[in-house]
Amino acid sequence: MVARAHLDWPFFEARHAALAREARAWCESELDAVYPVEGQDAQCRALVAAMGRAGFLRHSVIATEGGAIDVRAACVLREVFAQRWGLADFAFAMQGLGTGSLTLYGTPELKERYLPNVGKGKSIAAFAISELEAG
Repeated sequence: MVARAHLDWPFFEARHAALAREARAWCESELDAVYPVEGQDAQCRALVAAMGRAGFLRHSVIATEGGAIDVRAACVLREVFAQRWGLADFAFAMQGLGTGSLTLYGTPELKERYLPNVGKGKSIAAFAISELEAG
C-alpha cells in the first residue's frame, strides 16, 4: 500500500491543496522580510499585517456578513505556517481566538467595528481569561 499525502484524503478538496501551495509560496517570498524586524511583538504585528494583505486571515476570522470558517482551510494554513515559523502560526491562530467571543456573542455594531480590521490584519485580536474571584 502506498502512503498518500494527507491533502489527498477525502475530506480535503482541491482548494485546500491549492491553499497550501499558495501559503508555502507566500512564506518563501514574504517571511524573510519579517525576520529582521527586531523583537517578537514587532514581528507578530508585521506577520499579522502581511497575512491580512495576503488574504489569509479570512480563514481565521468570520466576516461580519455572516458565514463560517472553513476549519480545514485554517488547519492547512496553521500547518504550513508552523512548519516555517512558529510565530507565524501563533499570529494566525490568535486572530481567530481573539475574535471568537466577539463573533459568537458580540452585538452587530461591535462586530462591524472590529472584525473587518482584524480580518485585514490592521488590528490585532486579543484573548484573555479571568477566573472567578481572581481578577
